[in-house]
Amino acid sequence: MGRIDLLRQLFHRIYIPQAVSHEAVVTGRAVAGAKREVSSADWIEVVSVKDRLEVEVMPDELDLGEAETIVLASELRADWVLMDEKKEAA
Repeated sequence: MGRIDLLRQLFHRIYIPQAVSHEAVVTGRAVAGAKREVSSADWIEVVSVKDRLEVEVMPDELDLGEAETIVLASELRADWVLMDEKKEAA
């Protein structure tokens, strides 16, 4: 979408788990400069999930980024969780 600035306007600070950072910055596609924007945004904080066991027992339908997001939201007692997951075509 190329509008990462909207997230900053709405939330001021965003916490993302390691797996999401890895997906967005390391292995992600350079969609609308997302890699550069996420890696250089000082208002996006990468946080390690503390309860790795909770991540591991999440349903198989979730990928690592989704599982870590849910667990991190619980650990931080987050008011909001934003996820945008597109399933790949078979």
